[in-house]
Amino acid sequence: MSRAPREQLTFPAHRRLRHKSEFETAYARGRRFGNGFFGVTVISNDKSGPRLGMAVALRVTRTAVERNRIRRIIRESFRTHQHMLPPVDVVVGARARAPGASAHVLRTHLEPLWRQVSERCVLSPPA
Repeated sequence: MSRAPREQLTFPAHRRLRHKSEFETAYARGRRFGNGFFGVTVISNDKSGPRLGMAVALRVTRTAVERNRIRRIIRESFRTHQHMLPPVDVVVGARARAPGASAHVLRTHLEPLWRQVSERCVLSPPA
């Protein structure tokens, strides 16, 4: 995997889904796929690049420490893979197997999801 220049490995505000309406649009019209650790919903956007939203529910893990750990891992993985993604809005949700899994295991299960987003969503028109 080739690395992007360091300045492109940031996670600025314009790369985040921040409003409820953005999440609702993705859930209503997006494509879904995932694995035992994460569910991903993807919809094309008209922005200059990919944007990330995270949904790590209280019912998945009761402790804020664990939810925040999972979010940090998702954020880090997105940050390092965003250069290979088309302009899409991606909502990553944690599933029941994610809590307690090591960071390495979580990263390992996120990587194929980024590839799927890249391959499956490159030709999808914006909704």
